[in-house]
Amino acid sequence: MVARSVGIGIQDFEKIIVRNCFYVDKTMFIKEWWENNDDVTLITRPRRFGKTLNMNMVEHFFSVKYAEESKIFEKLAIWKEEEYRRLQGTYPVISLSFASVKETDFESARRRICQLIEELYIDFYYLSDSQKLVAPEKEAIRKAAEHIDQGEAASSLNLMSKYLFKHYGKKVIFLLDEYDTPMQEAYVRGYWQEMADFIRNLFNAAFKTNSYLERAIMTGIMRISRESIFSDLNNLQVVTTTTDRYTDSFGFTQKELTDALEEFGLSHQEENVRLWYDGFTFGNRKDIYNPWSILNFLDKKVFAPYWANTSSNSLVNKLIQEGDKSIKITMEDLLNHKMLWTRIDDQIVFSQLDSKLSAVWSLLLAGGYLKVEEIRTSEHDGTVEYGLALTNKEVRIMFEQMIDGWFSDSLTAYNDFIKALLLDDVEAMNDFINDVAFQSFGYFDTGKNPSRADPERFYHGFVLGLMVDLSKRYIITSNRESGFGRYDVVLEPKRKEDPAFVLEFKVRKPKREKTLEDTVKAARKLIEDKRYEAALLAKGIEKDRIRKLGFAFDGKTVLIG
Repeated sequence: MVARSVGIGIQDFEKIIVRNCFYVDKTMFIKEWWENNDDVTLITRPRRFGKTLNMNMVEHFFSVKYAEESKIFEKLAIWKEEEYRRLQGTYPVISLSFASVKETDFESARRRICQLIEELYIDFYYLSDSQKLVAPEKEAIRKAAEHIDQGEAASSLNLMSKYLFKHYGKKVIFLLDEYDTPMQEAYVRGYWQEMADFIRNLFNAAFKTNSYLERAIMTGIMRISRESIFSDLNNLQVVTTTTDRYTDSFGFTQKELTDALEEFGLSHQEENVRLWYDGFTFGNRKDIYNPWSILNFLDKKVFAPYWANTSSNSLVNKLIQEGDKSIKITMEDLLNHKMLWTRIDDQIVFSQLDSKLSAVWSLLLAGGYLKVEEIRTSEHDGTVEYGLALTNKEVRIMFEQMIDGWFSDSLTAYNDFIKALLLDDVEAMNDFINDVAFQSFGYFDTGKNPSRADPERFYHGFVLGLMVDLSKRYIITSNRESGFGRYDVVLEPKRKEDPAFVLEFKVRKPKREKTLEDTVKAARKLIEDKRYEAALLAKGIEKDRIRKLGFAFDGKTVLIG
């Protein structure tokens, strides 16, 4: 059998079927969703997991617009269900996507959403000639197609449902794709509250007070807290990555992957594909693969971080780069193949991202950057904790590239510092580390409560950078039990010819140390007093191969000795 062609980036369901592009049949999602009988369904899945394609599939199945195109379903699983054939093409459908709402300020974002609703009215402009609508309603459609202002946005979706109901005699199905994109951008750009208020009113009119609504589906990456934008929706069924609904409707299952590799003559690569792209878990369903990476691998037959390099990781980057030392220390563990135990909240509260660590890890889990390895329940109070790890090799590479990017503005100085470190050139190290600190400090100290007197964000970001750049030659561990004032880093060489390092970071305390030289001496003394080299000696590394360096910090000024 000749393998089908791979249509990269095609999100038009009809186009995929008509062109006979590679497609994994997900049409039974239609049956599962319809029989669940929920008024409004919110489904969250990581990006590039087929949400948009599935929404387009649902539109093609139900919309009266495609009533004459039932043939595209004839070879698919849903068409074997006799009663569902009668449903095809029988409902008015409103389909909207917020994927393009990525503006830098609230006014622009609000205007963009209004433009999307205007475009919706243009699509349904034929209703302005409907004999079942009265003259004022027809005129309202013509005006809305030209301009909708902020105050009219919410009511306009409710009114369009009414016009479609009057024209077709049936309530509408409402499909909203990437509902949370405007909210993520609002958080990153600093206009969260204005956007939350606007979206809340929009959703209330479209999904709560809409008496012309048959059913609705919303998709996104995360579930934003009910208090933020869903406070008025009591008819909302939420399906997150930890829910046992629609577990195989988004992404490829193990069997679907195996069949795909066989079709393309790549069965011998299945274990490598698992290493690179497996690891997603939905509900109790494990071994889910992200379809974007699989499609690209089938097409190019080359392993690469396809999924991790699509779209923007700006929110994740912001949370880790600007986060406190606890976040960066946990990232050290995750990059060292360790597991993080934490509670998870399916409702993302953006206001807590700067203060509540579990909110950060919940967001990374929802986004697909972390996977659930284990679950444990406390016998004492019944609370559930999740053991999380980096999802797969692709995600690991994404984080390594992200950390490298933190030093992009000082890349030459940073690379030169690494070379000087390995050469034991202390003078050169001092020159280059000060350039790195001066250029990079601000990027790590822009959180809610920045403080140059407590610049741990930079120090721990610097350690993560060392981990990424030296991971092939060193095992890098850090001792955190004694707090940051006595924080040390140990670089254990993987090769016998390389030296080992003990690095001690110390912030200058003016009441104790008159100069940075005094702080360096204090750091070196701490290394000796605490015998940090003991673990290296125990592993057979000779004493003369162990280099001990004290790093003294005073704001952006650094001294190494």
